[in-house]
Amino acid sequence: MGRLQPESDIKLQNELKKSGLIPTHIAIIMDGNGRWARKKGLPRVAGHSKGVESVKDIVKSCAELGVKYLTLYTFSTENWKRPKEEVSTLMRLLLRSLRDEADELNENNIKLTAIGNLSALPNEVQKELYDAMDKTKNNKKMVLNIALSYSGRWELLEAMRCIAKEIENKTIVPSDIDEKYISNHLTTKEFPDPDLLIRTSNEFRVSNFLLWQIAYTEFFISDVYWPEFRRKKLYEAVKNYQQRERRFGKVSEQLKMNEKA
Repeated sequence: MGRLQPESDIKLQNELKKSGLIPTHIAIIMDGNGRWARKKGLPRVAGHSKGVESVKDIVKSCAELGVKYLTLYTFSTENWKRPKEEVSTLMRLLLRSLRDEADELNENNIKLTAIGNLSALPNEVQKELYDAMDKTKNNKKMVLNIALSYSGRWELLEAMRCIAKEIENKTIVPSDIDEKYISNHLTTKEFPDPDLLIRTSNEFRVSNFLLWQIAYTEFFISDVYWPEFRRKKLYEAVKNYQQRERRFGKVSEQLKMNEKA
């Protein structure tokens, strides 16, 4: 993450900063590693390795743009169903990335967090993950949030179980439950909902990702596979986002009246 930026990148970043709001929270479904590898005549694991390079570039460029939260869909609960060899390779890549990048995240003032059923991860990965999170816990520039062994349905199920237990223990009554109460029982309770969701590889589905949180999120579908998704593609997504009118159920006239007020 430490390479110097080309002048063209700096120019594009400055244009985005001047032309409109930078998303506070970007979430990304990093899709297409295996298909990228197959297209190149390589094993699927080669795609995952190449995808790590995209992660590094996107984390760095988001921090430079002024994005405050970046959530990456790294490994879903459904991904455990993949061939054992591929899962093992993904866990090894994750372990290596955590070891290699923790110091640099710290140097760049980026805080690492994680959401998901982390207890399902191999013990060695859990240890490296918690060490990296502890090392970067006081950083303020950006939060890099990785979703590991995560799915939106798993998250909602866990929240409902917790709330049901509170009702059973008579610490709350059903009328206490509102949208904010549910949000405060989700793994993302410390973060704002995503402003922009990016999905690569031209797939038009959310794949069980942040189901509650993306109710009013803007979507951007990129036609490139994740290993080819680098900062210029990110800038394209942010520029597209800046051209949207986010109404949150209102009409344009109401938004204009609020702006004048």
